[in-house]
Amino acid sequence: MSRFITSKDIPAGGEYIKKGQLSLLIAICGGVAVVGMLVSAYLLFFHDHTVANVPADTVQGRFAYSWLYAFIFFVSLSLGGAFWMILHHLSNSGWGVSVRRLMEHLAGVFPWMAVIAIPLFFPQVQKHLFEWMNMHREIMGAGASIYGNAKGALQQSTNPWDHLLYLKAFYMNLPFWLGRMVGYFVLLGGGIIWMRKLSIDQDNDPNPGVKRLIFSRKLAAVMMLLFAFVVTLMAFDLVMALDFKWFSTMFGVCYFAGCVLSGLALLILTSTLLSKAGYLQSVMTLEHQHALGKLAFAFVLFWGYINFSQFFLIRYGNITEETSFYILRNTGSWNTASIVLVFGYFVLPFLFLIRADVKKTPTLMIFITAYLLVFHALDHYLLIMPERGPSLTLHSAAGPSLYTAGSVVWLDLLAFVTVGAFFFFFFLRSLTQTSLYPHRDPRILESANLLN
Repeated sequence: MSRFITSKDIPAGGEYIKKGQLSLLIAICGGVAVVGMLVSAYLLFFHDHTVANVPADTVQGRFAYSWLYAFIFFVSLSLGGAFWMILHHLSNSGWGVSVRRLMEHLAGVFPWMAVIAIPLFFPQVQKHLFEWMNMHREIMGAGASIYGNAKGALQQSTNPWDHLLYLKAFYMNLPFWLGRMVGYFVLLGGGIIWMRKLSIDQDNDPNPGVKRLIFSRKLAAVMMLLFAFVVTLMAFDLVMALDFKWFSTMFGVCYFAGCVLSGLALLILTSTLLSKAGYLQSVMTLEHQHALGKLAFAFVLFWGYINFSQFFLIRYGNITEETSFYILRNTGSWNTASIVLVFGYFVLPFLFLIRADVKKTPTLMIFITAYLLVFHALDHYLLIMPERGPSLTLHSAAGPSLYTAGSVVWLDLLAFVTVGAFFFFFFLRSLTQTSLYPHRDPRILESANLLN
């Protein structure tokens, strides 16, 4: 550090992004999101045209997978921000106060992502994604409860896959699924809004004290448990459920590892770009970049460890219902992408981030964190898209296929750009609405003078 930071160096009113500096970018994101959502609504609900003469292979079905992919990717970023915000309060961290507000802004996008999740509540979209829902609806009698009637019919079926779904019916039934999806955003989203409000209210209080900080720490203890349930069950409900026959007790942790790493990458990228633009100069130094870089290195290792552990245990167990996940992704071009993911998302970041000088070089960290986000997108693509071909070509005369006929890249790009514009509209708008750091937190000086 070049000098010791005192209270005189930190603006009494906090630090704000200059008015209008991000207005054009926010307006572009908002416009792209609105236009993209209108086109997406048409494709999801009104464009159910068959492709390649396969009954279930429609533009609507293909785009349903594109929309789910975009949602899962961008919601993972906000969940990552929520984790770091909650952990900061729970651990009573002092060093991270300088960047805590950025965590709050990123976490604050999560409640808005409920808008992107709305199409997933409609049967027109569900029928292409979740085969188990189709099975429940097919055997549901008029006026009978979805859960009771479906469970009874599944129990009497001679199809072994029906019986497997029957065994999971206590969890995989439509009323409970819908209730869980609403609960994720109401409970975790409400907690995030509450915690963020406590932090912002402290900025506006001339006598802030520590009452809000103590309460936030208690709230974080509950929020961390809630966060663990939401991340795990959301991964089960939206990704694992694409193939109801497959299961893995480690899958929730795998998704969690990706959320935390990608959320951290976006936080490092945002803080570094703000610093280069002249902001955060009085509270953030290379020591903070080094600390954040060390956390990124740790979670690159964690992501690799968890994903390898899942693969190793499933490969060693060699149980049909478990190995189907990797058999699909280790076939054809999916196998090539899987190999690229291993080296690109683990080996290369490991070799770079192990060096202290790299973590203390902002320009390099901008490149590395953007690189991590690209491979996080590939990671999620491999979680979801391999299921699209077999599901949509299930009723083809030639049998299921790994890939759908014709290009679907434009559909994936449309969904990704639309949801991405929506995400960054709220993230960037949030950045402009409050001080860039909690300037009335009593630990701000401790954080500004961080020394690793």
